[in-house]
Amino acid sequence: MKYWTKLTHTEQDRIITEALTDNVDYKNDLSLGIPASMLDSTVFYDQAPFLKESPLLRTYIQNPNHIGCHTLGDSEHYFRGTQRIEKELIELICVDIFKAEDNSCDGYVASGGTEANLQAIWMYRNLFIQEYGASLNEIVILSSVHTHYSIVKASNLLSIRSYSVATDQQKVEITSETIETAINKAKAEGAKYFIVIANMGTTMFGSVDNPNLYAEKLIAHSLPFKMHIDGAFGGFIYPMSDQESTINFSNPHISSITLDAHKMLQAPYGTGIFIARKGLIEHVYTKEATYVNGMDITLCGSRSGANAIAIWMIMRSYGWYGWLEKINKLIYRTDWCCTELDRLKIKYYRDPKMNIIAILAPQIKPQIANKYGLVPDTHSEAPNWYKIVVMDHVDIYLLKQFITELKQSTS
Repeated sequence: MKYWTKLTHTEQDRIITEALTDNVDYKNDLSLGIPASMLDSTVFYDQAPFLKESPLLRTYIQNPNHIGCHTLGDSEHYFRGTQRIEKELIELICVDIFKAEDNSCDGYVASGGTEANLQAIWMYRNLFIQEYGASLNEIVILSSVHTHYSIVKASNLLSIRSYSVATDQQKVEITSETIETAINKAKAEGAKYFIVIANMGTTMFGSVDNPNLYAEKLIAHSLPFKMHIDGAFGGFIYPMSDQESTINFSNPHISSITLDAHKMLQAPYGTGIFIARKGLIEHVYTKEATYVNGMDITLCGSRSGANAIAIWMIMRSYGWYGWLEKINKLIYRTDWCCTELDRLKIKYYRDPKMNIIAILAPQIKPQIANKYGLVPDTHSEAPNWYKIVVMDHVDIYLLKQFITELKQSTS
């Protein structure tokens, strides 16, 4: 690994303190024109002794605004110190997790995976309009039927149609045949340009799409396309659990990726991540934002620099090998649970490199599902599936307790 090394708390504190020192000091610097300040000291007391040991809380109180995208061009110099850490974070993720070349990607910390997915589709819609002269009714989204609902939101907000690819009923995975069917339907209705969303861990099943299946079919049809990977759930898991995977920037068909640090990384909510190859994000540049120093090319505009610091601290606390060890522990627990389900002849779906188990609902009594907090695929009617997500707090003792009750209920 090139960037993702482990740092001690003392080393992290030093780097963050230097960054905060390089940001604007509202108390001592001349800053009459900035429409911002530190958090209200009447409520958020900034002299508490414990703050000396908590660089993240100090960052929240200093309230840096990371408006813009710091991997590209100029940014607001008032917050250049913490912006450096976000820029380093994006490079670490792109190079060490998703196998990009150095300085070949742009990205930023978004409000979540939904925003990051919207950013991608907005970017590609504008690219097809600006570079290909496409009309809105010629641009469509193509994705699995199990893709996250943020894609439906994007379709609605951006006024472009969305086509769902059916999946194999047994494996809940896309196939060449179902992709072909969806493409033919879209073409018959006037589609000429395709924005592909391939999943690195669907929300309900944890299933991972093969992006090359999309690429092969669209190339065979001579259809222009751009491909985005929704790794909101699997982005911090799958590249570690399947190190032979090519669902990354080594694959020339993949142009952008979404991650969510507030899932597996256990970061605060509001820590989604959007990354893309260079030369793409400029297609959403808002030229009218003339008072912003640099390019306003993010969907959210102003955003908390503290969220970027939180992600950076978590990743630096583990390092690559520490994170690999943690993911392997979660995969081991998931393997253990699946082995026990096999012994009970309980039918389920699980990608072997992911930590989600989707169990057919008729095999679990609702009271057990409710007791253990299993999530159904629908709340509006009788569910077809319940899922277990093996997060950090879900240890084998808890899984064993669940398996024991499940066994008793089926005997």
